[in-house]
Amino acid sequence: MPSPIEDYALIGDCQTAALVAKDGSIDWLCFPRFDSPACFAALLGSPDHGRWRIAPSGEVRAVRRRYREGTLILETEFQTDRGRVALIDLMPIRTKSPDLVRIVEGRSGHVSMHAELTIRFDYGAIVPWVRHIPRGLRAIAGPDTLYCRSDIEMRGENLHTVADFTVSAGQRVAFDLTWTPTYQQEEPAEQDAAQCLHDTEAWWRAWSSRCTHQGPWREAVVRSFITLKSLTYAPTGGIVAAPTTSLPEYLGGVRNWDYRYCWLRDATFTLYALMSGGYTEEACAWREWLVNAVAGSPEDLQIMYGLAGERRLMEATLDWLPGYENSSPVRIGNGAYRQHQLDVYGEVMDALHVARRQGLDASENAWRVQRAMLQFLETDWRHPDEGIWEVRGPRRNFTHSKVMAWVAMDRAVKSVEEFGLEGEVDRWRALRKEIHREVCLQGYNAELNSFVQFYGSNDADASLLMLPLVGFLPASDPRMIGTVEYIQRTLTRDGFIERYPTHPDVDGLPPGEGAFLLCTFWLADNLALQGRHEEAKELFQRLLDLRNDVGLLSEEYDPCTRRLVGNFPQAFSHIGLINTAHNLSRSGGPAEDRPEQSAASWNG
Repeated sequence: MPSPIEDYALIGDCQTAALVAKDGSIDWLCFPRFDSPACFAALLGSPDHGRWRIAPSGEVRAVRRRYREGTLILETEFQTDRGRVALIDLMPIRTKSPDLVRIVEGRSGHVSMHAELTIRFDYGAIVPWVRHIPRGLRAIAGPDTLYCRSDIEMRGENLHTVADFTVSAGQRVAFDLTWTPTYQQEEPAEQDAAQCLHDTEAWWRAWSSRCTHQGPWREAVVRSFITLKSLTYAPTGGIVAAPTTSLPEYLGGVRNWDYRYCWLRDATFTLYALMSGGYTEEACAWREWLVNAVAGSPEDLQIMYGLAGERRLMEATLDWLPGYENSSPVRIGNGAYRQHQLDVYGEVMDALHVARRQGLDASENAWRVQRAMLQFLETDWRHPDEGIWEVRGPRRNFTHSKVMAWVAMDRAVKSVEEFGLEGEVDRWRALRKEIHREVCLQGYNAELNSFVQFYGSNDADASLLMLPLVGFLPASDPRMIGTVEYIQRTLTRDGFIERYPTHPDVDGLPPGEGAFLLCTFWLADNLALQGRHEEAKELFQRLLDLRNDVGLLSEEYDPCTRRLVGNFPQAFSHIGLINTAHNLSRSGGPAEDRPEQSAASWNG
């Protein structure tokens, strides 16, 4: 059985990633990139579906672990009756082939160790052909080949590879796992583990030292930036929502989605986060990925794309995997890429406007893409869609979607006013006013004193917390104060915010999921904008307390079981942490910056 989600730590090389449990087991690894068929899929099945565990062979009395400061290098220290031993896990920033390096370091005494390697390709379905080579083994299955090399002798047992050895104080034993395409006949060079450790540590520390954020939560913010960087696909600048698929939003449930793709919705939040931390180079790369991905006909705009901008993300289920804690089905691909979600047009418009306001180098294609999108949106904003939460029920006139159409027109007007760009500004102003008026009439329920999920609904929706954050209305507006109160009253579980009431008639799925962490960060932002600073800081601290022992957050939190749920670690959660910390650390953070630029349009 896999470990609790919160018991995992992340290692990665900015092209792919692995999850390491507290017991020294790597239960998830996709080579050579995030969305490749896994080499280790025990996270969604059993050890027989692929894993790599290195741990003391006797009783372990205590386990401590940490990331080396400013890095993504994980140290897990085991205390046994016979001594202490550390397991150091890292993925070197690659030059050619991806590597995973594991170093066993004796700290005191003499500790007996056991290693067990189970290699399975295609998400645990394919047992490779394994043969011994000098200093290790070679595993081949179709297009994939893995080399595992070490000073320690490894042997085969029942379709597994095992090794037993002892480490003494001051001694190091290293393992190097390398992927290559099978057609590459030349064996990749074995890594020098000590040099890899030195170089990788230096690279991460140099990168994290660039963070300009200052404030009382700097340590948490830096760790979130490192996590965000690790979820970046370096060749293109795209950022995946999470490195995993099908970790459930509700244990035993069916809300299990593949998050190893890049969502347009993340664009503005990501740019704000990167710019607030001084990471201009990463912000530019993300902006360029965004422009390239959305190029083409506006009506063909997707809500998500592959790491390099791939458009076809066909969804399938893997019936041979039981899923995390029997949460099935296990899905690869994501059928939501076919959905029509109006809000992404507003997010793209906002992100590119933010890029200009923050002084990023001009993109000659960006305004051309934006004008094409606006022309399409001039009529399409009137149509229903699937909304921000990607419901699999009927299309509706979601309030948040209409607000983001307003954002698109608002940012278009401001692009002309602030930067002198050419466009049909009078028509955009008129549409901005029309959309604003309609939302305030049809998306607001006077009896509830709250905006609602969709026109004619009585339900709250946490996405409505975005209205002040994008500048649609000031946080002090009585309608927003009422909306925040209604959301707190109807969507709060133990102080944390759910996305919306999960009615099958709305989203086409069985009810039940955890509290959505990003939405709770949005609530903290709203409280701060309303002047309720102590409440905002208290809520923010509660969110920080949900992080696991190495500072990571998943997508959601289940207050009943007190467990992290959903894909892990989640970029959106860490982006929310960064932006809210920035908001609470000083005046003029992202939550105040966006309303400030839209203040003139609060009345349409």
